[in-house]
Amino acid sequence: MGKCRQEKITGRVALAAVLAASALPVLTAGQASAEENGGYLIGIVEQQLANPFFAMLQQSAVDRAKELGLETMTAESLIAGDSATQVNAIENMINRGVKGIVLDPGNAYALVPIVERAREEGIVVVTTNTSLEPPEAANASYETDNFQAGVLIGKWAHAMLDGAEPQVAMLDYDLSDKTAGARHNGFLEGFGITDDSPEIVGTALTKANVETGQSEMENLLTAHPDINVIYTINEPAAQGAHMAIDRFGADVIVTSIDGSCSGVRSVAAGEIGATVMQFPTNMGQMAVDAVHKAVTEGEMPSGVNNSGTVLITDKPVEGIESKSSDWGLENCWGE
Repeated sequence: MGKCRQEKITGRVALAAVLAASALPVLTAGQASAEENGGYLIGIVEQQLANPFFAMLQQSAVDRAKELGLETMTAESLIAGDSATQVNAIENMINRGVKGIVLDPGNAYALVPIVERAREEGIVVVTTNTSLEPPEAANASYETDNFQAGVLIGKWAHAMLDGAEPQVAMLDYDLSDKTAGARHNGFLEGFGITDDSPEIVGTALTKANVETGQSEMENLLTAHPDINVIYTINEPAAQGAHMAIDRFGADVIVTSIDGSCSGVRSVAAGEIGATVMQFPTNMGQMAVDAVHKAVTEGEMPSGVNNSGTVLITDKPVEGIESKSSDWGLENCWGE
């Protein structure tokens, strides 16, 4: 799920202390020739690329830049929440004379000073996946409307109960995280309840991965065996919850958000009732297009711009627009 997606830490993390001091963006060959031909250099700063969502986002931005005849410098954070490496990368990009920067911030607050410095140098800075705090620190942001994604899945879950008394459980991630909070609040809005509603019989925090999704769901079902709806922060947590539900022999409507190929396959298999797909490719393309238009035409981007959400389910509900898992498998990300 962007920032809340399952953390996949590779062997590089074991070298983080060594790499942090020397990690620099990679400059693709041909900067001089690009400038001679009317192109220019942009920076793309992503989070850890072991996560397929972030990898797809960066690749889409690099590909669009190449289509426009631009050269790119790329960098990634080493672990979740790592802002220091991103700050160093942006400093290097400023020194190398980039015209624009596409940034997926590892921390909404820590990146603000370096972004402000870049903009003072006349560099266009747009964020993807999540915005800075305040969002206006960057020129614009291109991201999933996570609140609306939560609304979609909440409405679908409520309709699927078909009048049965709701017994809702919430498998969250740290709610101080912007994405996690928006998804949580959107689900409540769509379902028609609040955090204080008696329909919520249990809540738990996960690490947005399969293991904690399973263990926390087992705890919830032990305490509340009548749970019939579960909200999950992302598809790995939902897949873990399904394992617990299957073990207990419970009948629970499982909902999630992300749209990874793995998650859509879980929808096709009936393990997840519905998920909301987000589109990292759209984010990267929209961000680069915005930078290019600003640099070449002087039209500056602004605001928080939605990169799209689609409800994926094989159990459609009248009045709620959705696509099937077949469509989802043709449009998913991660493989």
